[in-house]
Amino acid sequence: MSRPKPTVLLEHISDDMRAYQVCEADAIYAVCYQGRPIKIITNANIEIAYPGPKYSKTSFPTPGHAFNLAERLNQRFDTSDFTVVIMTIGRTLTEQ
Repeated sequence: MSRPKPTVLLEHISDDMRAYQVCEADAIYAVCYQGRPIKIITNANIEIAYPGPKYSKTSFPTPGHAFNLAERLNQRFDTSDFTVVIMTIGRTLTEQ
């Protein structure tokens, strides 16, 4: 069974013919540790600072990737404290 097509809200084609589409999502699924939002930093080599840390994604528009990440983190850290939180409606922030 194929995936349903997403609802495209906005579309823009740039001068270099790259298409950008803003698609509707039901919610955002975030991986949290003990109910708190997290960020994950990875280093290729802890002895060398170059090229520096990389930040991994911890929030996704579909639940499958979030559950897979939470499961992997729970196994790696031998815990069950990583969970998936669904975010549907939030407050809007403005930059000051």
